[in-house]
Amino acid sequence: MKTFQLLLGLLVVGFFSAYGQITRLSGRVTDGETGDPMPFVNIFFKGTTIGTTTDFEGNYLLQTHAPVDSVVASYLGYNLVAKPVKRGVSQVINFQLYPEATVLQTVTVRPQDYENPAWEILRGVMAHKRQYDFDRLSAYQYESYTKLELAIDNISDQFKQKKLLQQAFRAIDSTKVAHGDDGKPILPVFFSETVSDYFYRKSPERRREIIRKTRVNGVGITDGSLVAQVIGSTFLQYNFYQNWLRIAEKDFVSPIAESWKAFYEYQLKKSDETLNGRRCFRIEFQPKRPQDLAFSGVMWIADSLDPVSPYALLQIDASVGKSANLNFIEKIKIQQELALVDSSTGVWMPAKTRILLDIGDIKDDWAGLLAKSYISNKNFKVNFPHPLKFYEENVTVAEDALISNEQYWQENRHDSLSTLEKQLYQMIDTIKNLPTVKTYVEIAELLINGFHRFGKIDIGINSSSYAFNDLEGHRIKLQLTTNYFLSRRFTFYGSAIYGTADRRWKFNAGVDYIISRKPWRQVGYSHTEDYNQLALFSDHFLSPSNALFMAFTRWGNFSQRRPFFQIHNQAYFQTDIARGFTQRIVLNRYHTDPLFDFEFIDLKNDAVRRRDFITSELVFETRIAFGERYIQNENKRLIANYTTKPIITLRYTWGLENFMGSDFGYQKFQLNVTHRFSAGAAGNTTYSVNVGYIPTRVPYPILAVHLGNETIFYNWQAFNMMRFFEFVSDRYASLTLTHRFEGLLFNRLPLLRRLKWRTLATANVLYGGLSEANRTLTPPFKLDGTPLPNVNGLGKLPYIEVGYGIENIFRFVRVDFIHRLTYLDSPSIQPFGIRLATQFRL
Repeated sequence: MKTFQLLLGLLVVGFFSAYGQITRLSGRVTDGETGDPMPFVNIFFKGTTIGTTTDFEGNYLLQTHAPVDSVVASYLGYNLVAKPVKRGVSQVINFQLYPEATVLQTVTVRPQDYENPAWEILRGVMAHKRQYDFDRLSAYQYESYTKLELAIDNISDQFKQKKLLQQAFRAIDSTKVAHGDDGKPILPVFFSETVSDYFYRKSPERRREIIRKTRVNGVGITDGSLVAQVIGSTFLQYNFYQNWLRIAEKDFVSPIAESWKAFYEYQLKKSDETLNGRRCFRIEFQPKRPQDLAFSGVMWIADSLDPVSPYALLQIDASVGKSANLNFIEKIKIQQELALVDSSTGVWMPAKTRILLDIGDIKDDWAGLLAKSYISNKNFKVNFPHPLKFYEENVTVAEDALISNEQYWQENRHDSLSTLEKQLYQMIDTIKNLPTVKTYVEIAELLINGFHRFGKIDIGINSSSYAFNDLEGHRIKLQLTTNYFLSRRFTFYGSAIYGTADRRWKFNAGVDYIISRKPWRQVGYSHTEDYNQLALFSDHFLSPSNALFMAFTRWGNFSQRRPFFQIHNQAYFQTDIARGFTQRIVLNRYHTDPLFDFEFIDLKNDAVRRRDFITSELVFETRIAFGERYIQNENKRLIANYTTKPIITLRYTWGLENFMGSDFGYQKFQLNVTHRFSAGAAGNTTYSVNVGYIPTRVPYPILAVHLGNETIFYNWQAFNMMRFFEFVSDRYASLTLTHRFEGLLFNRLPLLRRLKWRTLATANVLYGGLSEANRTLTPPFKLDGTPLPNVNGLGKLPYIEVGYGIENIFRFVRVDFIHRLTYLDSPSIQPFGIRLATQFRL
């Protein structure tokens, strides 16, 4: 009995002794593939209910009196990891979590009257969305710190053996920090930090970001001021209270969208969790169809009894995996922590956001690209809008923004850098100065810009440098332009072209001068002597950025496209009247010499026939594109984003008779409206409306010669089943429409959804007419009796073609099936055609 009592006493002492000791844990959880900290991870002692979650930096603290032997880290979509614990001591235990190879969906049979408990919470979120959404504020502003990193990852052994890259990899392999936390090699190519002030005004909608300081280091970076305009927080804003989030030009449905039940499955994991002192619900979500552009992840919603913000979104971790209908994207991940920024309005705004974009291997023996950004916002101020004049510039870079020292960043960055981040600058310096890397950068710049830099001169080597056609034979073009190293105001440019068949030199020369950058104001002059073709002489509001299309117009049977030789002089003045409101005035003089069968009756003497003619004209053009944002690249201004509002272009052309030898006086009125908008789950629509009126009697090359297409390649700016020069108008209205269903149809077909094909529909409609006065200006025969080509206008019926197609075949190919519905009487007309196109779309 005494022995038993002694043993019992020892057990009791041991029991209370164990509970009297405190086991304290601290550590950090990171993603094993990317090395990024993982917020919101569940950390708990195995076999107990004692646990916590990591903060936004992946850190955790956990302690207990209970006798425990192991700690577990778990997170949705990642493999669970358990590690041993030493009792009664303080210790640091870090975790690396790796994504699960396959996530199997659980199918549970429920009674017919069963309701998912998460649905009641989601209905509460819907009822309070408007209250917490910061988009309802009249204005807001905050200080933002942005960190951006780019690195080449998933480097295969085969890729490392490429001759031009061996030198780079030998250099980075010499240091351990050239590997990620998972031990795999990475090649850092860019790192930046930015401190800025961001301002927003709702009505009228205006944005402005002032870049206070930035430091940039990257392979191929020559102008830090350009990069500074695009690495602030302006382009990295995501609001999950909106129904749709636009990422990489794609629309993703939010897990708290109004149509949440149609796209997502939800599971309430915990209803009594505490986050930053607030009781909350933890809800996991995943798309109903993996191919949809939707997220999977977990979100924390404030408790329904929260005294301040019931049902508010507190935190969210949302990912898009490789099963989604996207090209080249392995993963998109957005982690966001929100903060109550104003108790009087009850609005919550993103305080910290981490974004990861993993671009997968385009080919098996290539590597991938990993883009990581971190945004921290503080010092919020709401409902104090600035005057409209304050928002005239989208992005302003302070004059001393690129000048800073380490002390400044230690005092002003919102969070400290990791060990790897601290050494990235030195690593990138080493890499970008390697000869092989410099060669790669020069090749990349040539492919992207079409010019190679030699000091103050850039030489063009691009899609227009060579062509072959039946008129010129081999067409060789040499292009030169100065750059901002010569002058930050003037840009001189020119080209010389020679054809081996016509043995004729053609050339172009010009100069642009920037009067001011704030607001953007520019003048210029150019002189061109070259061939052109009739369909392109009529200005169809062709996109000036469509260089590939314009280059291909120089190939093939050029003589069949009614070519002419033209001497063109142009002077212009352009200015921003207000943000998104641009005025352009152009003075043109054309001397046009047709190289095809063409004559017209002289307007002053009916007995005289003429071929060539001179026109001088003034063009007044107004472009309205509210919401468009611009960046300045050396001596050019570029569009940084495409607005979701309609872009309106108004143009008036005044032909100046007898001015600089002009043969005609005329007027042209033109209007173009182009708009791209999201249709939610149904995809997105792009339309373009053109209206024109020419009330003057002039030869048909000056009228609207509608752009046809007799090639097998699809051209969205043309009527693809219309023959070249089939219709000419002096009054017209047209609609071009493309609707992309994205994966709406094929994502629901089990046998096709793995192909990631996408469907689309198109329509082209043209109303037009040609007055008798303009029709008779071109005689049916020459004076020697040779027949001249007919000039035809549209009748009472509109020209209509409709189509349907499949894109994303092999990720690049698009096939359109087009039906022509009207003007089918001629035996040469084809009522149906197939057109091909190659395109790059995510």
